[in-house]
Amino acid sequence: MTRNTEETRRKLKAAATEEFAAFGPHGTTVDRIARRAGVNKERLYNYFGDKEQLFATVLSDELAKIAAAVPLASIRVDDIGDFAGRTFDYHAEHPHLVRLLHWEGLAFDRAVPEEPARTGHYQQKVKALLDAQASGSVTGEVDAAHFVFLLLAISAWWFAVPQIARMLSGAEARDDAAERARQRETVVWAARRLAESLERGKE
Repeated sequence: MTRNTEETRRKLKAAATEEFAAFGPHGTTVDRIARRAGVNKERLYNYFGDKEQLFATVLSDELAKIAAAVPLASIRVDDIGDFAGRTFDYHAEHPHLVRLLHWEGLAFDRAVPEEPARTGHYQQKVKALLDAQASGSVTGEVDAAHFVFLLLAISAWWFAVPQIARMLSGAEARDDAAERARQRETVVWAARRLAESLERGKE
């Protein structure tokens, strides 16, 4: 792949990320993506096939980025809080990812292209939880897949519905560093409490 081709693909994916995050896969157009990228729309079709394939590629790339930036390879109880806190930080710096995931859920009833490949990122996290449960370092009273879902939810939901967080706390975290820090502390605390065995808590 030539440098020009790589740069054109990069521009198209960057433009598509912004468009899809703002308008969803059905709300934006190939023309608008191409115009934002400064690229002829025929290149989009040549490189990505169609708009749906481009959306799948963009989302797959974004999920690969967070998987690389916030890995979950092994777990101790303390690592759960750290993982949740780092996931929260990533979403704070990349709020478009939550929007892309929301649009995916709204736009597609079934699996989108490339979902099987993406599933691997999540299954790695489930395996890390299963290993931790087998070693006794994390409670085994919760299904590992459900446990991972809860961790991702408490880390990302602040950015999915910031208006609810604002109505509950009376603070706008986007403009209030202290409130954002308090949110992060709550996420870390909740993740660590989830990791503790209920029986251990009765001791």
